[in-house]
Amino acid sequence: MTPELAARIVADSRDRVAWVRARSRGITATDVAALTSERVIPRAADAKLMGSGFSGNAYTAHGRLREPEIARWVAATHGILPSSALFHAEVEKRHLATPDGLMVDSQGRVILAEIKTTKKAWRSIPRSYLRQVWWQQHVLGAERTLVAWEEHDGFVPVGDEPQCAWVDRDDTEIARLVGLATALIDELYMRTQRTRSLPAAPVTAAASREPYRALALSD
Repeated sequence: MTPELAARIVADSRDRVAWVRARSRGITATDVAALTSERVIPRAADAKLMGSGFSGNAYTAHGRLREPEIARWVAATHGILPSSALFHAEVEKRHLATPDGLMVDSQGRVILAEIKTTKKAWRSIPRSYLRQVWWQQHVLGAERTLVAWEEHDGFVPVGDEPQCAWVDRDDTEIARLVGLATALIDELYMRTQRTRSLPAAPVTAAASREPYRALALSD
């Protein structure tokens, strides 16, 4: 990793509390995965402010269990080392991403890895995952991403090794996602300002955790 990239590390997912808090203060690849058009901005703002309520299930638990094994395969076969760091973009520090793997090649190009598990065979990489990949490329200035995925049947891996495919940087798609992320930040800023202008009300334990999510998105 170059010193320039290291200077842009915001948090590390191994410290989950700090990582979750840092992610709440910006727009992440997870947020962008749902940004299909401007019509979904209000719903995305709701999710950012209130949380999705989803805390995981057997499939996400399986993914967390298998990710280190798949990451070792990626490192052994492609030289992309595992990463748990949350980075901010060079210009817009509210643009955040945590790639699963990262390397800088001999030509100085940033190469990323993204790891998934799936219970269904893929004919192509799902569009929501491509949006995550393009966003990560935007944040880190990466040229390519190796998407590695492992299919499972009843949580038993299918095949002798994961499957993988390269996704090249797409500046047209990245520009579109940056525009949608800007619209989301504007929506969050507007809601935060509206909340600040309302008369003070008794604060419940649950409500006290909500506003801070968007406060740091304001300029």
